[in-house]
Amino acid sequence: MYEYFPGAENLFLTVYILTFVTGLPMNIVALCTFIAKFRQKVVPVDILLLNLTVSDLLLLFFLPFRMMEAASGMRWNMPYFLCPLSGFLYFSSIYLTTMFLSAVSVERYFAVAYPLKYKLFRKPVYFVVPSIFIWVIATTHCSIVYIVQYNLKVNKTNNSSTERCYSKFSEKQLSVLLPVRLEMCLVLFFVPLVITTFCYCRFVQIITAQPFINKERKKRAIGLVVTTLLNFIICFLPYNISHIIGFLQGDSPPWRVYALLLSTFNASVDPVVFYFSSSSFQKNFRICLAQVMQKLHLGCCSLHTYHPNWESESMGVKTKNASVLVN
Repeated sequence: MYEYFPGAENLFLTVYILTFVTGLPMNIVALCTFIAKFRQKVVPVDILLLNLTVSDLLLLFFLPFRMMEAASGMRWNMPYFLCPLSGFLYFSSIYLTTMFLSAVSVERYFAVAYPLKYKLFRKPVYFVVPSIFIWVIATTHCSIVYIVQYNLKVNKTNNSSTERCYSKFSEKQLSVLLPVRLEMCLVLFFVPLVITTFCYCRFVQIITAQPFINKERKKRAIGLVVTTLLNFIICFLPYNISHIIGFLQGDSPPWRVYALLLSTFNASVDPVVFYFSSSSFQKNFRICLAQVMQKLHLGCCSLHTYHPNWESESMGVKTKNASVLVN
């Protein structure tokens, strides 16, 4: 069982509340932005980013259960079936994010490295099948939560009001759980990380080497790369390293739950990745944000209203190869 330091529940509750308060409105505005874009013109990267938004919202909608757990001194006092369900969605969101971020990097790289060939496969329908594949792979792996909690449960009452959620494992459970965690770490994190790093390194090299691309688009491209890689390193790397150490030690590291807190912040970071993805998203994001603020009567006058010249101003000088950066 994980041993929490005194007052740890306050740390967990603070992180959960901060993530919920910042992540939920940003992801809802992002969702509205994608819906607005779909009514105009759907581009491939929007399919991937929409799936990323949905996975974040699933985590955020179930985050209040984690808040209640922290407020109860890290004890699970709610119906027990919600424990594996919240864990399943929580862990699925982590690996959905790594895989979709990797898919975005591949799409960005091919768009600038092979622009002519890319146009042949730029139909949104070609990105629906990979998206479904990512959902299946991530959720199938994370279904280990249900296998451990029900098929391999310890011989004691699991719905006790003093029971902790997904924190105490028998030797039989660990014999199945630890190898699966290691496999998830390698396949669902390190492989996407290597792919993302390669694609974005080449992406930046190509973009910065082309003098006809304006500085604004170069800055947006670099911002996308930096934000994505920091997301991998800060939010996901410590948690996945715990899988490797846990497998070598034969037990879950006691600090794993704290590394998992960093992964929670990802739901607030992803909208920043969206913002750097394209100038058209920035434009639509500002429009949706202005509409939301206007409905809430919160300082809507300070936000710029949409003007037809926005699109041309944000796009800058178009070229055949560079235009793929602007969606």
